[in-house]
Amino acid sequence: MISKENHKGPVAAFPGNSPLRLQVYLAHAGMASRRGAEKLISEGRVQVNGRVVTVTGEKVKAGDLVLLDGRPVWPETQLRYLALHKPPGYICSSADPQGRPLALELLSPDIRERLYNVGRLDVLSSGIILFTNDGDFAARVSHPSSGIEKEYLVEATGSIPDSLVEAFTQGLVIEGQRYRAREIERTGHRSLRICLIEGKNREIRRVFSCFHLHPRRLHRIRIGPVLLGNLAGGASRPLRETEIKALMGGT
Repeated sequence: MISKENHKGPVAAFPGNSPLRLQVYLAHAGMASRRGAEKLISEGRVQVNGRVVTVTGEKVKAGDLVLLDGRPVWPETQLRYLALHKPPGYICSSADPQGRPLALELLSPDIRERLYNVGRLDVLSSGIILFTNDGDFAARVSHPSSGIEKEYLVEATGSIPDSLVEAFTQGLVIEGQRYRAREIERTGHRSLRICLIEGKNREIRRVFSCFHLHPRRLHRIRIGPVLLGNLAGGASRPLRETEIKALMGGT
């Protein structure tokens, strides 16, 4: 667990008593990334001093009362960064209207801070996913411009043709969306190791479907410098300082 005072990532809330934009305040409060906070605001779920705010850019100053869904929120003074080995069947979300199990529920109940997942793994996929209450960290790791690699092991329902490997390596367009893998290594006639940068929604599944194949197993083993290693399914661990620094673009 890392305090804002000794971490070189985000600055403490209200540095120099300067007001913060509302989405930045919510991100520092561990409610979501800045982009996610903007969505919360646009949905009318945030109030400042009793007034619903639906436009981003609203400034919040020390002493203002900020509510999310009627509950007060304030910037975290302790930051957490965790890696979880998500098993198949768990949803990467803070809630699910269908009542399916949440990956968040696998984290230790001793954690008092409100954490959220950085990026996603779909319900059928397994492997490493990060959780934090640091909005700046989440924004950095999830944005394509960061160039952070995500590595997957994929087993298909049938033999994978060379044409899929070649197309995915060179880049292909599916329904107006371009998909391109940074690196692909064949590990068997039905299996690949795939390295992505952007990690667009269901990217691997969409590419396989284009070739009339489906991943029987889709397992993420790395996010940048953070390896899944021998972390057991359903277990989590704190990120090391070196991993956090590397993900934030440090040396």
